[in-house]
Amino acid sequence: MSGVSVNLDTADLQALGKRHLLMHFTHADAYGDNALTVFDRGEGCWLVDRNGRRYFDGLAGLYCVQVGYSHGAEIGDAIREQMVRLPFATNWGYGHEPAIRLAHQLAALAPDGLKRVFFTSSGSESNESAIKLVRQYHQARGAPQRRKFIARRVAYHGTSFGALALNGMTDFRKHFEPLMAGVRHVSNTKRYRRPAGETQAQFTEYLLDEIESLIVQEGPDTVAAIVVEPLQNAGGSLTPPPGYAAGLRVLCDRYGVLLVADEVICGFGRLGEHFGSRRYGLQPDILTFAKGVASGYVPLGGMIATDAVVDTVLEGPQRMFLHGATYGGHPVACTAALANLAIMEREGVLENVRENQAFFRRTLDALLELPCVGDVRGDGYHYSLELVTDKAARAWATGISAQTFVSTLLAPAIFEAGLLCRAAVDHEGTPIVQFSPPLVMSREEIAWFAAQIRHILIDTFARATR
Repeated sequence: MSGVSVNLDTADLQALGKRHLLMHFTHADAYGDNALTVFDRGEGCWLVDRNGRRYFDGLAGLYCVQVGYSHGAEIGDAIREQMVRLPFATNWGYGHEPAIRLAHQLAALAPDGLKRVFFTSSGSESNESAIKLVRQYHQARGAPQRRKFIARRVAYHGTSFGALALNGMTDFRKHFEPLMAGVRHVSNTKRYRRPAGETQAQFTEYLLDEIESLIVQEGPDTVAAIVVEPLQNAGGSLTPPPGYAAGLRVLCDRYGVLLVADEVICGFGRLGEHFGSRRYGLQPDILTFAKGVASGYVPLGGMIATDAVVDTVLEGPQRMFLHGATYGGHPVACTAALANLAIMEREGVLENVRENQAFFRRTLDALLELPCVGDVRGDGYHYSLELVTDKAARAWATGISAQTFVSTLLAPAIFEAGLLCRAAVDHEGTPIVQFSPPLVMSREEIAWFAAQIRHILIDTFARATR
């Protein structure tokens, strides 16, 4: 191995990691003098690093390790058997059993009408595929001018060129512009800081009126699709108000626009249903997925579309969907997903979320008594806290800046406590803490985890406001 010993100690791995591993979305400081955390093994909801230190994974990796870290042997055995039988085959004009079986199972689990499954290797690829399917669908219908997409502010849909254009996170987009043309952004569903006295119905009406006005302004015959997450992740677990999902469907039908549900995070039990669209009554024409389909054990993603969309494309001038990827529908990845879904069913993983989600919410709601917790929001096993210094103003208005608080006090304290969760500053300048744990998290672990977070918030807020 070019002079590098295969028996590397922790210090060697840390040095080599800093020298050669370009880590994803990682600040330059991580390559400096501080020790690099090197994970070694996992069990249940816990990770253990090379020094034997344990961390409770409150983010399920990156919102993906649905069954926790204890099923590697079972999924690995299924993978090994598939590797022996058929280690690779493409879906370019051919099929193989794992892809066919998984496509059939996903079509059965998906919201009504979604029956055609296209496989990718990631969430970004899935959303990129959906963009191309939408565009080709309208071309096949004789409406090639329908090229515009409507997405929401603060949305995150991936890092590839088209998916990045859908993102409503300015700081992620601006360094790579110009991106795919024709994307417009509308308000997200964040309720906190809305006008006092506004009803849920009024909020829903405001959101839908904004979208319809934009469609009319842009020209209905130029709009291709609306892209939404059932629960919006990046803004801090933003749930839709009553009537919003049904209203989107009405608007799409009225103006001939497709509705795309980005279920990369919401799918496979995160909200107590196989898909978040079911939880909120969203009826998409195309649904994208990744992450939880194989619990992150292997890379796999995809999209599921209606017969109406796919048949229109297949009956169009090209007679095919003009898109593909070498590893889309990889037999080993599909085998891992089938094993993962079997484990989820056998272990009652969705039932665990349904049984504990109200307790999870009540436990977090109890944190509202703290002076720094302004809002608790989310569903299922996906919740966020928004932190403030002024509850009346619903703002971080005094003491150190929100960014300094997160980077120098809150995030380090969370990590030092052996917890892994998301701490960030949102688009409105307030700190948020987000929890999206493995779906096997028990009620006892919920209570313990919330107690740790309570202690951390009390301590760091006191230090920030001295």
